[in-house]
Amino acid sequence: MPPLVALVGNPNAGKSALFNALTGARQKIANYPGVTVERKSGRATFDDGQPVEMIDLPGAYSLDPDSLDEAVTRDVVLGNLEGHRRPDALVIVLDAGNLDNHLRFALELIAQGLPTVVALNMVDLAERDGLQLDAEKLARALGVPVIETVAVRRRGLAPLMAELERTLKAPRPSVEPVAVSFGAKNQQARDIARSVIVSETAGRQWTRRLDSVLLHPVGGVVILLALLFLMFQAVYGWSEAPIGWIESGFALLSEAITGALPDGLFRSFLTDGVIAGVGSVVVFLPQILILFLFILLLEASGYMTRAAFVMDRVMAAVGLSGHSFIPLLSSFACAIPGIMATRTIMDQKERLATILIAPLMTCSARLPVYTVIIGAFIPSTTVGPGIGLQGLVLFGLYIAGILGAMLAASVIQRFVTQSRTSSFLIEMPRYQWPRLRDIALSLWQRAWVFLRRAGTIIFAATIILWALLSFPKAPEGSGISQVEYSVAGRIADGLEPIVRPIGFNHDIALALIPAMAAREVAVSALATVYAIDAADEDVAASSLGPKLAADWSLATALAFLAWFVFAPQCISTIAVTRRETNGWKWPIFMVTYLFALAYAAAGITYWTARSFGL
Repeated sequence: MPPLVALVGNPNAGKSALFNALTGARQKIANYPGVTVERKSGRATFDDGQPVEMIDLPGAYSLDPDSLDEAVTRDVVLGNLEGHRRPDALVIVLDAGNLDNHLRFALELIAQGLPTVVALNMVDLAERDGLQLDAEKLARALGVPVIETVAVRRRGLAPLMAELERTLKAPRPSVEPVAVSFGAKNQQARDIARSVIVSETAGRQWTRRLDSVLLHPVGGVVILLALLFLMFQAVYGWSEAPIGWIESGFALLSEAITGALPDGLFRSFLTDGVIAGVGSVVVFLPQILILFLFILLLEASGYMTRAAFVMDRVMAAVGLSGHSFIPLLSSFACAIPGIMATRTIMDQKERLATILIAPLMTCSARLPVYTVIIGAFIPSTTVGPGIGLQGLVLFGLYIAGILGAMLAASVIQRFVTQSRTSSFLIEMPRYQWPRLRDIALSLWQRAWVFLRRAGTIIFAATIILWALLSFPKAPEGSGISQVEYSVAGRIADGLEPIVRPIGFNHDIALALIPAMAAREVAVSALATVYAIDAADEDVAASSLGPKLAADWSLATALAFLAWFVFAPQCISTIAVTRRETNGWKWPIFMVTYLFALAYAAAGITYWTARSFGL
């Protein structure tokens, strides 16, 4: 029987390319017994004509598996897979440009005591990036032969096969595997990787220095929080002027329509429905674009992956891992792509928990609601050098959403999904300057998506609400409010007793229903309500805040904010959750617990504020 050699290594190390180069067309593909993981095997020959069977094992980061693929790799290497003999030798494939990460798994494999040869692959790309390694020094450090290869160019194949033949024929004493902690393996891998560097560019040196700061377990978290704080301060500070321009434009448009058209249903439709409703949401486009600008810059610079690594320890405290961080961070823009991004989480229970808490991340749709209430009730003052009180409150609302998500994750992981925390391994991209053209294009796409949303979902919900608020008409001279007399007002009458205990009034009860279509509709709904009841029918988006400040108590406003921190997001989010979980069980669970959280948070906030006389 020909010797069996397994090619094993991290994902993206060029392992499959090396396997194809060694075996050529002499391959067969099947599945491992009892699982759906693909099994690739092939034949190669040594110089003396002796055949050798090779198998391409699935990429893995550790022999402690987090996925079915990694479990197969572990079982084959250890000889635990039924119907499959243990390999006679291993070829460990390493990415020369990412040596410190790949060596961690290599050390674990070498410790198993099998005859081993290391293929230091993609050395051409490492040299192109200014990195030169000493293969002989690496071989001495690992205690196994190391051959430089470039699989896609078939470079180093002959020396690799010759070394593999010598290794298989050489007597090798049996070695008992030694258990080493993850931290010790990680440190040993880094020490070896640094020791074999012959030369490297200044850029790679700066990357290491930056990572030593940005990936620090304490300093890295502080820097991340500082960046988030700066982002929310900028959302208010940088957007003030462009919001004023948009508000002035809508005000002029409303005045022009009022002066050009006679009083009637059509003028009310344009001023009270379209301009007061949709316009009250569109004015927040600058703030949303500033939020996206920061997120895009963090992604393009290579920092986002490092933020996920820094947050892994924090996430582990609630039963999640760094794998969940990027989908949750994506949910700051919109929960829909965030939920879809959970597909990269291999542990299905952790993926489900991440889906269930993603709506608690404060999406950009909540930003108009926060901005209206904060602008109406929080004074525009500073609490320190360059620190605005309004931006500080906005930052606090985002932190409240994050803390709520962590608390919910802890409870869900403990009592619902009951999954174990998975290990988190991720390759760090290079730092790079974001391309301004790409950033500008992405911002334009985000702006178009928002405006299209305002022109479709928000427009439709606003017009439907305007119609429900406008009919039937209250009798002239009766003194009855048109809002209360309308169909929408009567619907709100039925909901008001339910939300009255948490400080919500009739207008809020009315706005909560259409807000299920999209969070922003809550703002347009309130603007339309006040426009319908306005005697002069001249309600611009800029006047909504003062009207709320005149009619609501501060306790009610704070309760309204607390509600939107936890309340379920739009119907589209619920639909995506249903699709990603293949049923209605988990979407119904998600909506139920989020409504319960929102109601409790709003009630606690309201009565606490009342106790302080607010």
